[in-house]
Amino acid sequence: MGSPAVLEEPRAIDMHAHQPTSEFLHDAGGQMMRDAADRFGTDLETDTYDNMLEEYRDAGVGRAVLLGWDAETNTGNPPVPNDYVAEVRDEYDDFFVGFGSVDPLKDDCVEEAIRCVEDLDLSGFKFQQIAQGFDPSDPEHEELWETIEDLGAPVVFHGGNSTLGACSPGGRGLKIKYGNPMLIDDVAANHPDLQILIAHPAYPWEKEQLAICQQKGNVYMDLSGWMPRYIDDQVLHYAKTLLTDKVMFGTDYPMLEPKPWLEQFAELEFDEDVQRKILWENAEEFLEIAT
Repeated sequence: MGSPAVLEEPRAIDMHAHQPTSEFLHDAGGQMMRDAADRFGTDLETDTYDNMLEEYRDAGVGRAVLLGWDAETNTGNPPVPNDYVAEVRDEYDDFFVGFGSVDPLKDDCVEEAIRCVEDLDLSGFKFQQIAQGFDPSDPEHEELWETIEDLGAPVVFHGGNSTLGACSPGGRGLKIKYGNPMLIDDVAANHPDLQILIAHPAYPWEKEQLAICQQKGNVYMDLSGWMPRYIDDQVLHYAKTLLTDKVMFGTDYPMLEPKPWLEQFAELEFDEDVQRKILWENAEEFLEIAT
């Protein structure tokens, strides 16, 4: 049986965390976030970063990737500013790894990507193709991927369906086709030096995502957005066999909390060496950090 002892040291790395504040939950999320909360019986009550860190430390998590958000062109909602992400990162620099966000539909997206790395010292980028309304394989985005590749920064792409806009008329206009990981395969093939993490188990395209992670050396995935007992069995099988070096821990905080996620993960009875890889070792290598 895999031991849950790995949870006792604050060493796990959450690769997918959002702000528990109004900047993300209310401003950037808007009505589409309220739809998701209503559909799944959760609330959008805001919290402080101090409480967030206490929750993580209590769960045995040592670092978390704090993600930016800019889907302004497609949704009309204001972004979580990259300067704000950098400020929070600086205030909690022993815990947060800051990832910026650029809206690929904005004319200044390339310049903003450069500013994120060179001026704000952010460590990578987050894209949510469904909310942002874009196809990452479209040639019009090639300059952006080339720039990020040249900057040496990793990227997180969204994988699979999204709960944003759930059950609303027309899903608030959001198109889930942009969450198909096959669109990311083109980016990975054309930019072999771009390190790519696909967030979530990519329902209903789990098999496609597993195939991409197995075939592309520069593509990884995390398990965020799903409690472990609901993750597809094939995904879990690959995580402890063929893809032990490619799968990482993530919650999608504050939608999912770290302690119950990790408790369910321990119930899967993965070998301890696999737990270490998923919970922090793969993330350390991907982020080029040490906890």
